[in-house]
Amino acid sequence: MLPLVALVGRPNVGKSTLFNALTRSRDALVHDQPGVTRDRHYGVCRPDAEQSFVVVDTGGIAGEEEGLAGATARQARAAAEEADLVLFIVDGREGPSALDDDILRWLRKAARPTLLVINKIDGVDEPGARAEFARYGFDDVMTISAAHRQGIDDLLEQVLERLPEEGEAETLDNDPNRMRVAFVGRPNVGKSTLVNRLLGEERMIASEVPGTTRDSIAVDLERDGRQYRLVDTAGLRRKSRVDEAVEKFSVVKTLQAIEQCQVAVLLLDASEGVTDQDASVLGAILDAGRALVVAINKWDGLTTYQREQAEALLSRKLNFVEWAEAVRISAKHGSGLRELFRAIHRAHASATREFATSEINKALEVAYESNPPPSIRGHVSKLRYVHPGGSNPPTFVVHGTRLKVLPDSYKRYLENFFRKRFKLVGTPVRFVFKEGTNPYEGKKNELTDRQIARKRRLIRHVKRGK
Repeated sequence: MLPLVALVGRPNVGKSTLFNALTRSRDALVHDQPGVTRDRHYGVCRPDAEQSFVVVDTGGIAGEEEGLAGATARQARAAAEEADLVLFIVDGREGPSALDDDILRWLRKAARPTLLVINKIDGVDEPGARAEFARYGFDDVMTISAAHRQGIDDLLEQVLERLPEEGEAETLDNDPNRMRVAFVGRPNVGKSTLVNRLLGEERMIASEVPGTTRDSIAVDLERDGRQYRLVDTAGLRRKSRVDEAVEKFSVVKTLQAIEQCQVAVLLLDASEGVTDQDASVLGAILDAGRALVVAINKWDGLTTYQREQAEALLSRKLNFVEWAEAVRISAKHGSGLRELFRAIHRAHASATREFATSEINKALEVAYESNPPPSIRGHVSKLRYVHPGGSNPPTFVVHGTRLKVLPDSYKRYLENFFRKRFKLVGTPVRFVFKEGTNPYEGKKNELTDRQIARKRRLIRHVKRGK
């Protein structure tokens, strides 16, 4: 296990900026607005080939114990308690505050190894900033500017001197065999609650306030001998309703999570059915071509009549993705989770299946003979052969002639035929149609001198006959 370094401080002191600088990434959302970060966000810092450590970005501790601010503070304290070293981040421009004093008192009670880091030192009097924080009693004080990477190398040197060779924190690995599952949906449908239920701990902040989750948080899970990477994402809304810059960044992070996952679990609120916002999220999943499982949450709170109405509404509004399995669950009470994982496994197996060229050519031949393409303006498309074009989603490249006039209805017929023949569930199926090119198109047949003379003799012979 790698040692763990926690970034702790009050809101808007630059913890996320420092996290990105240490991990050399843009994984953490950064904005001037205080309180952007809420959940714990883990990353790996690799200063050199021999030494590495895990960095955890935390939300700002605002001195409140109720609501979202209190939940954020509890997440930050949990990260500090499991860390091998705590970097106490303060603002060099604003100087010490009463909130900094409270955080420092808590850190001393927790008895965690702590290093004071004065951020935003660019453009200010560095000796003066050190003097302001001298009353905190730290022997070593680091001054940095995370936004300009000033002092980062000296900070890394101090961190590596204080860290043990081995830590106890769980780290995210890059095992390609680990299934990547993203939980997506509109705000306040229970994504964080579901991830917490699967993990068996309050890893994500779950609240009835819409938009609680602002970043995409990845967590590794082992269940029944299989390994997963679960990604809790921010709720997606229609573009016309996204106003704040922070929410726009959250949308980008969610779309990136959809692109990088293997299976997307779309959460719906059973009491509200399929809304326009749900359709927007579903469109993003289909555009990315990800495997799909629909999880209908809060199913336990419905009466028999409400369930019948919900079933009718779902079958009508989700008929265009009827290939996706729909599972009824309760994230709060944990019902239906086994069925959810079975659906995820089936969708993943279908999306990542590898096909032999011979078996799909046989399927194309059977489909063509059973239902040949219709004649369009006297032309009939010819489907000659097909070969695999990739997985996740399964892609088939069909070669032939006059494929430009092949109607969309016949393309849907091929998609449904292949889906039924190979028992593909929970994944879109894509066809790419390529026409063969005429090798003589655009080439002029140049006659030789002998052919030209023969042509002239033939013309004279025809004229004499007249």
